[in-house]
Amino acid sequence: MTVADPLLSSDEEVERFEAAEPADMVPPMSSPTRRLAAVAWPAFLMAGVLEMLVFSLVDPGDLHWLGGASVEIDRKAVYTVAFFVFWVVVGLGSALTQLILVEPNVLNKPYRNHL
Repeated sequence: MTVADPLLSSDEEVERFEAAEPADMVPPMSSPTRRLAAVAWPAFLMAGVLEMLVFSLVDPGDLHWLGGASVEIDRKAVYTVAFFVFWVVVGLGSALTQLILVEPNVLNKPYRNHL
């Protein structure tokens, strides 16, 4: 092992990475990055699907605030804000699923340096 790469999590991964062919030279993702990708990418895709479904039924020009006043925002801004709201909501649902899937013994590890 010649170079310490923070993305490679074990000596075995480093050896496989160093012995790989040029086409396989992409370092493996770390566990937190893998979890983030497992949450963010499907949430992104579902936010796009949700955006299409909602705005196939709702015209942004016909939206009104709770007080009854019409929303005076550009259509593209409504689409953009709605997409990010959908992405956050679906992402939170996926993140909760990831949290539920964590094994209890990993979550309840005792602290090593406590009194």
